[in-house]
Amino acid sequence: MSMITYQDFVEQTNVQDAVWSAINNWKGSDIYKTAVTADLYDRQQNQTIMEYVQKVYTLTGNAVENRVASNNRIASNFFRRLNTQRCTYSLGNGVTFNKPSVKDQFGTRLDTALIDAGYFALIHGLSFLFTSDRMYYFKATEFVPLFDEDTGAMRAGIRFWRLDNDKPMFAVLYMEDGYTKFSTKDTNNGMIMIEQRKPYIQHIIKSEADGEEVVGESNYSGLPVVPLWGSKLHQSTLVGMKGAIDSYDLIRSGFANDLTDCAQIYWILENYGGMTDDDLIKFRDRLVFNHIAEMDTSMGGKATPYTQEIPYQARSQYLELIKAGIYEDFGALDVHTIAAGATNDHIDAAYQPMDENADDFEAQIIECLQNLGKALGIDEEDAIPQFKRNRISNQLEQVQMLTQEAEWLDEQTILEKLPNVTVDEIEKILKRKDAEDMERMAMNPFANQEQAQEDETEQNEGVNDATNAG
Repeated sequence: MSMITYQDFVEQTNVQDAVWSAINNWKGSDIYKTAVTADLYDRQQNQTIMEYVQKVYTLTGNAVENRVASNNRIASNFFRRLNTQRCTYSLGNGVTFNKPSVKDQFGTRLDTALIDAGYFALIHGLSFLFTSDRMYYFKATEFVPLFDEDTGAMRAGIRFWRLDNDKPMFAVLYMEDGYTKFSTKDTNNGMIMIEQRKPYIQHIIKSEADGEEVVGESNYSGLPVVPLWGSKLHQSTLVGMKGAIDSYDLIRSGFANDLTDCAQIYWILENYGGMTDDDLIKFRDRLVFNHIAEMDTSMGGKATPYTQEIPYQARSQYLELIKAGIYEDFGALDVHTIAAGATNDHIDAAYQPMDENADDFEAQIIECLQNLGKALGIDEEDAIPQFKRNRISNQLEQVQMLTQEAEWLDEQTILEKLPNVTVDEIEKILKRKDAEDMERMAMNPFANQEQAQEDETEQNEGVNDATNAG
């Protein structure tokens, strides 16, 4: 099924039909289908193991469900854990900008929306950021992007949702000149418009007499919805990872099934060929409940118990190999591979694969915020975010090194490099230190005089240096 582009959408004369068609088309796309499957793995409802049914083959070669064998279905949680690790590694401490005021221009709750959008960009391959006073995020399972055929830029998009399959669907069409609302309510097929196109920005004045009053409306300089890709591959992290997860789940579940099935004792009865099925069942039940049974051995009768041994060691080693392969291929950090008391050199080496993937992920975030910044009128350089990666370290060693360098660094740089100080705490600490200095100066008037003399001396020296240079 070919993707509906922005040009395809605007060429249709009936906007309601265009919205309905675009939604149905998107649901048939590979991105949407992969995102739906990724949501199952994210909720630890791994598709392959949950749908697995043990089968046996009849003499004619037909496969039928084995209703006797155990059918444990154990789903691993690799997918959610590893994607959470990659996302929080870059975004767990929020983002900052060279100009603090820039963060407010993106709208409130930027950090929380960005971490949610980043996570779904990883597992779905694509998510979306939308700003209007505050920052919002949309998932690939609820938003249809409409890309321009010529430039590849997203020119419009449709968000859609419904509470349940038997409930009406709602949709919002986002375009550069405003948004329009639609619904399937009160219609048997397709959608109807429930709210005309409205600009994104409302200019409001407040007064004690009239309260709030809308005095004007306007739009941003571009579409305030932008795509966020999880990597330069533009695909879900489930691609390539699914096979390894399924293999791990199947082996581990099969291991549990064998433990259950092989825990039973099997009895071989010799010279009792005349026993019927009912007699055999009675014999078994007596052993189960009484743990004793009579045997006539005068004619060669004999009962021999048997148990089965399962291949424990080989399966355990294979599971460890699969687990190690999943971590290595994903570029994640298995904390069990870092020895206690490891130096920062060893820790940095263990983080190298994560750093490489984080560079790719953060590059997508930078591009996304720059594109959104264009619509908000933010300069491209000012819209570049800064990340403080969330990593474990030998904090004592890091603080000792920082102490040795402190005489060449200012207070803000020292705080930024301290491993136990978050980005949001730095500004508050600096403000408290300034307040303490002001209070100390106010309590010591002689210190004020000394400081004034020092300032005057420095100023005079500067004038003399300038005169001599002239």
